[in-house]
Amino acid sequence: MDLWAIKGNSNHRTTKNKIQMQRRWSEVGLVILGVLLHSSYMLSIFDIYFKTPIVHGMNPEPLGIRAPAKRLVLFIADGMRADKFFEMDTTGKPRAPYLHNIMHNKGRWGVSHARPPTESRPGHVAIIAGLYEDPSAVTKGWKANPVEFDSVFNRSRHTVAFGSPDIVPIFCGGLSNTHWKSYSHEFEDFATDASFLDDWAFDRFGEFLNESRHNMTLAEQIDGDGLIVFLHLLGCDTNGHAHRPYSDIYLNNINLVDRGVKSTVKVMEEYFPDGQTSYIFTADHGMSNKGSHGDGDPANTETPLVAWGAGVRGPGLASPEDDVDDGLRFVDQHTHHEKTPASWGLRNVERTDVNQGDIAPLMSTLLGLPCPLNSVGTLPVEFLALDQEEQAQAMFANAKQVLDQFLRKSQLKQATSLFFKPFGPLIGYKATLVHITNLIAVGQFVLALQSAQDLISLALDGLHYFQTYDWLFLMSTITVGYLGWMLYILLHVLQSYTTFPFFHRKRGLRRSYNSQPGKAVRFAGGVLMGISSLLLIVEQSPPLYHLYLGLAVFFWTEILTDISLLQSIGLAIRSAKLSWLSKAIFACLISFLVLELLVASFFWREVYTGVFLVAGVVGAVVVSCNTPDVSMVPAFVWAACWFMSGFTLMPAQIPDNTSLVVGSGIVVVLLAIIGRWLDCMPSSKPALQRVVCGPSRKSDKSKWLFLIQVMLVLAASAMVWITTSHRTQKKGLPILHQFINWSLAGVSVLLPLKSPRGMLARLISIFLGFAPLFLLLSIGYEALFFSALAMVLFSWVLVESAVCNSIVQGGSTSSPKWEKLNANFLPEPTGLKSSRVAVFSIELLDTRIALCFLVLINVAFFGTGNMASVASFEISSVYRFITIFNPYIMGALLLCKLFVPFILVTCAFSAVTRVLELPRLGCYFIVLLLSDVMTIHFFFLVKNIGSWMDIGQSISHFGIMSAQIVFVLLLFALSSVFTYDFDIMSLQQPAASPALHTTSGHKYK
Repeated sequence: MDLWAIKGNSNHRTTKNKIQMQRRWSEVGLVILGVLLHSSYMLSIFDIYFKTPIVHGMNPEPLGIRAPAKRLVLFIADGMRADKFFEMDTTGKPRAPYLHNIMHNKGRWGVSHARPPTESRPGHVAIIAGLYEDPSAVTKGWKANPVEFDSVFNRSRHTVAFGSPDIVPIFCGGLSNTHWKSYSHEFEDFATDASFLDDWAFDRFGEFLNESRHNMTLAEQIDGDGLIVFLHLLGCDTNGHAHRPYSDIYLNNINLVDRGVKSTVKVMEEYFPDGQTSYIFTADHGMSNKGSHGDGDPANTETPLVAWGAGVRGPGLASPEDDVDDGLRFVDQHTHHEKTPASWGLRNVERTDVNQGDIAPLMSTLLGLPCPLNSVGTLPVEFLALDQEEQAQAMFANAKQVLDQFLRKSQLKQATSLFFKPFGPLIGYKATLVHITNLIAVGQFVLALQSAQDLISLALDGLHYFQTYDWLFLMSTITVGYLGWMLYILLHVLQSYTTFPFFHRKRGLRRSYNSQPGKAVRFAGGVLMGISSLLLIVEQSPPLYHLYLGLAVFFWTEILTDISLLQSIGLAIRSAKLSWLSKAIFACLISFLVLELLVASFFWREVYTGVFLVAGVVGAVVVSCNTPDVSMVPAFVWAACWFMSGFTLMPAQIPDNTSLVVGSGIVVVLLAIIGRWLDCMPSSKPALQRVVCGPSRKSDKSKWLFLIQVMLVLAASAMVWITTSHRTQKKGLPILHQFINWSLAGVSVLLPLKSPRGMLARLISIFLGFAPLFLLLSIGYEALFFSALAMVLFSWVLVESAVCNSIVQGGSTSSPKWEKLNANFLPEPTGLKSSRVAVFSIELLDTRIALCFLVLINVAFFGTGNMASVASFEISSVYRFITIFNPYIMGALLLCKLFVPFILVTCAFSAVTRVLELPRLGCYFIVLLLSDVMTIHFFFLVKNIGSWMDIGQSISHFGIMSAQIVFVLLLFALSSVFTYDFDIMSLQQPAASPALHTTSGHKYK
């Protein structure tokens, strides 16, 4: 009997190991599929929304009029706000007196409206090429041209340019008809007054003109017509980032630019005394009060525009009709004819606002050049000193140039579409062209001008039509793919991590691959995918289209392969008791409500205030009811949640407050000391037994480690004060300070790996370990948010520990609340060094763990700002590590700051699953399932009408949710480095509490 028993046990272990291995590889494949799906579907926004609008193959359209000017000087003051430029200073005098005099006496002025993203490259592309950015440039950080496009520089006979190395080479580096020069990247130091960058550009151009007097080659290049001089002035942008646009440094920089423009005009008129030079002064984007740009805030989209010289109409008197809203909107959705503020001193001078893309056709017309081939701007004839016939001819050429882009896009799409559908309103475009030609011929110039403008509007609509031609197919495919993935995950969780009955099916064996119905479904899925791929190949669709469709077909094929599984689920639900169905429906409704609140939080951060106010009360009540012997814990839970609720009421634009950052470091130390004291208390309270270690398990080594971590936090707080003081005094950032800050951040992050394995001790060590890095990257109240988040996370652990204690104390052999998984299919314990670890099945109530995790991981996004906005990334956060502009290092530091709260949340999630002894991977799959409900919601909230700001924001919401799912996988892996060896007390305490009984044959209730 003993031999047969030994043999039977050996066979049992072999079977168990085999099933565990199959399950492990199955879930590895499932995770890989999840990463593939979310990565590829996140890339779908580039095919849908970030697809380049640039087409090639058109011919330039000649203007048909004489050139009003021989040469043009373009001044672009990077980052100059319209209001700060136009308004008077504190003495009541113009901040830019020379250009104000131009607006009053010589030229035209207005506000140029930029379209988000309000970054340097998109703004310059709009001004110089008339193109509202190639959206695919987002993949290159707005720093390079993913697709070459035409510009006024290409059309010019010769271009001379001086300025920033981030802008000038983009437009001049690949052209043979240019003479350009830029300074070194090291000049862009955010710790100093950067106005010298503007002086550099003005001085280099003056030296160039002086040199050309003695250099015949240079003289020949700038002699004659079709010359463009481009001066890129970066001072305001750099000073705005470093010192804010309301600072004296920024405002004085505006005056410096004004003086530089005056001196440049003087030397130009001395060198070219023929009066055939036009001048345009503008900016690529503005600057928000917090020193950033990128979104659609008026401070970022409204930029100054001043034009004067040859071919430019002089100033006119303002009339009351100029302030009447005609219902039209600029690209930033601001109204036409906005009222001019009295503080600008320009109320009596006629104002002409334009879209930023309209400047390119304006420059082309002044020089008598064809508009850039990819321009979508409309010529602002109000700026031109032309007669009506010349205006009509110039506008007609502009209309034909935009129409040529539409016709080219239509031709390309028709050549690759099996079922082509043309753009209806422009089917008869030839008759429209003949009509405008006839109007000009008979002298109906006003009607011809209006007809040409209408044709431009229709052509722009047609361009949008073909830009979105594939949207229906892509959106339908991706939605079906997401639904298939979610159902696939749900079935996996039900089979592998719950006690849901699958009648006579062995748990862990996911599919029956060799059944006849399964083979038929797989064959049908393969045929469908083959036919679809063939059609996509014929239409020359991008390779990713095959991947989008293939993933959708794969998941639905896998689901339908085992139809008996779906039948058994339906039978189980039909035979379930009404009470269970009611609980399930109620849980789904609560989950859906929470997810909808999370969706709303992307638009209104204040939602989290209400969430945490309610959570504080609920958490305190739960702890009080389950652990009445612990009086202070409910108060702590309540206080922590209510403390957190205040942060989402604070402004998203974080004001500088160095004292608060230093004080937050002291708060971190105080919280750590309190946690250390609690961890050293005797663990006589049942609710705390699984969290604290008690004095008997402490060592001298852990005390020294704790002391070192505290000292590092205090040192980081001191360095915050020291480095900020140096920068305020314009002393720069010494190399020694950089070395100390980098060392503090790097060493402190590694120390938690050497901390004790007790849960509270490890969590405190992680809290202290990431504090120096976060403090050094903080500029204001977000430093205090770090401590508030840690308090809420520890409250979460305490609440779940109280729930766990209540379950153990109230357990009974007849009706246990949790059921242990069948040992044959139980995953291996995740605690490598823990003893007596049991892993329980996931029940309906455990959905709260995933919901809490989603709330906390999202509040890590929105607790101190709207991370869905480009402008929320405060660049001054990195100035304690680096001040010389380096987009890669600065971007990496900002990502580190973003990731620190995520790591804290993920570590707390690991602690909670360990306290409740739930399979973390199973809980993660539930997180994945719930998150994708939000992802699909955001997918349908993406807008294809309205302002670019609204469209861009809706895309960013979808992108954040898609990326969040991928990032959580990385966060789990990263947090496992710190939490893999958590040591907790067992649920089954021999003396303190009765053992938790389980049953092997659970019956569905």
